[in-house]
Amino acid sequence: MPDFDPDLHPGVQIHPSVYIDEPCEIGAGTRIWHFSHIMANSRIGERCNLGQNVVVSPQVVIGSNVKIQNNVSVYEGVVLEDDVFCGPSMVFTNVVTPRSAFPRNTGDDYAATLVRRGASMGANSTILAGITIGECALVGAGAVVTRDVPAQAIVVGTPARRIGWACACGLTLELAGAAATCSCGRAYREQAPDRLEAV
Repeated sequence: MPDFDPDLHPGVQIHPSVYIDEPCEIGAGTRIWHFSHIMANSRIGERCNLGQNVVVSPQVVIGSNVKIQNNVSVYEGVVLEDDVFCGPSMVFTNVVTPRSAFPRNTGDDYAATLVRRGASMGANSTILAGITIGECALVGAGAVVTRDVPAQAIVVGTPARRIGWACACGLTLELAGAAATCSCGRAYREQAPDRLEAV
């Protein structure tokens, strides 16, 4: 079984089957489950939950209170802000034009992918390299995201397209004209076809 030095990461719960390549940062209250691999020079915030068979590559930055479900690989070039949810078996990519015969495996080859605070990506969704997922956006299960997603947009399909807006709490908003009030009490106004603002 891999060794884990609790003195390097106090307050972290790590299953004995997890591989930790030092140096890396793991915040207090984070839990990492069976058969996962945390690579050197990655940063994971506080109170995160990484499920079974999760891989975190070098240089990855993960904020606090991030939930990463089973079988997700977070590749170099990906940044997850606070409160992001990654559904089971969803996929990040980090190379725009992959070729086995022409390796593109250095930091200069990787396109940056940014997932903003509070965004959720459903099971088996795929995020192409170089994409930004907006704050509190909701990517449906199985969607293939080929372009940036506006904040609080709900996108589904292949390629993903916007079908509505989500409240910060995650519920679907029903617009009356350009306005919407969620059952949680938050109110919004659609400012443009690609922009929703809290009021």
